[in-house]
Amino acid sequence: MEPNSAGKTSLLTQPRAVWAVGFASVIAFMGIGLVDPILPAIAEKMHASQSQVTLLFTSYNLVMAVAMLITGVISTRLGTKWTLLCGILIIAIFSAWGGMSNGIWQLVALRGGWGLGNALFVATALSAIVSLSASGTGQAIILYEAAIGIGISVGPLLGGGLGGISWRGPFYGVAVLMAVAFIFLSIMMPKTKRLTKAKSSLLDPFRALKFRALSTLGITALLYNFGFFTLLAYSPFVMHLDEHGLGFVFLGWGLLLAVTSVFMAPKLQKRFGTLTSMCVMLILFALALFCMGIWTSNRWAIIIAVILAGAFLGNNNTLITTAVMQAAPVERPTASAAYSFLRFIGGAIAPWTAGKLAEVFNPHVPFVVGGCFVLLSVLFIASNRTHLKHIDHTESAH
Repeated sequence: MEPNSAGKTSLLTQPRAVWAVGFASVIAFMGIGLVDPILPAIAEKMHASQSQVTLLFTSYNLVMAVAMLITGVISTRLGTKWTLLCGILIIAIFSAWGGMSNGIWQLVALRGGWGLGNALFVATALSAIVSLSASGTGQAIILYEAAIGIGISVGPLLGGGLGGISWRGPFYGVAVLMAVAFIFLSIMMPKTKRLTKAKSSLLDPFRALKFRALSTLGITALLYNFGFFTLLAYSPFVMHLDEHGLGFVFLGWGLLLAVTSVFMAPKLQKRFGTLTSMCVMLILFALALFCMGIWTSNRWAIIIAVILAGAFLGNNNTLITTAVMQAAPVERPTASAAYSFLRFIGGAIAPWTAGKLAEVFNPHVPFVVGGCFVLLSVLFIASNRTHLKHIDHTESAH
């Protein structure tokens, strides 16, 4: 039962703890965009291949996927606030350490440590905002996705600016921002009660995946995240822009992601239902990837497709996150951990695969393969729709 689902509170009328977590989420997700504009620069400075540089995303997502399985165990013992603070502290340490590295393999390993911190923060932040919100699950998720969108959109602009000075700049920038988030969360967020009454077990996420609705959404996210991280990790190499140019492109991408996740996704959900809206957005995203695969040598075609993809991803992120929170009768942190474990596996496989496909074949192939995986996610939803019917029914009831 949702403690706040019956209220009619405005989205902007939230407890102080929700705003504290939301602010920290903005800064945490700035870390993703901060690094993206400097991928080509890292490849040049460290004499690394594209597939080696894309391992910065692979190690990050792989460690995050595995770590998601222990977030519930940690959060039910440390409590929400201290789990969030531990995650922020780990990100700050490993990002600063990454800025001091001198080899690609050392940097790849340190990004893995960064992923551990992000896992602790991301899984706990989502469940904390949903549980502590005064406006119900749907609006709480919109608030969370808005924080993600703002962080992702502002991050590349700052990363491009710092990256123009040195590729190390964004790593140090993340460390400073995480220190700010640590102080802010320590002061603003009061000590909260555990989100679950019982201590979580390592087996809980696997037990949760026995519910077909949750496992279906997790596998769907695994497939579509293959396309998501193909775009994020590989597109900087084919745009042939400097750090500032890449920063502005991903600023546009992130702004569309933020705006659609907050304003457009709820309207689509109300008008067409969660599942239908998800499928349409995924199809449009797949088409954007196919266009990138066809016109890879056309810089402006890639730039426009990347920016437009932000709208499709923003809508889909809100829709699928809302569905996950209603998918199975398990605690929200457990559902979030199980789902995130599967989706970040897709994010781990895609970046290295994209770089390798480009090296073995040509730059067109990664985007075509990414689009095919996104289409597979639509087919998977369609073939398992009977297990997801209750999601649209639950949304209608609310």
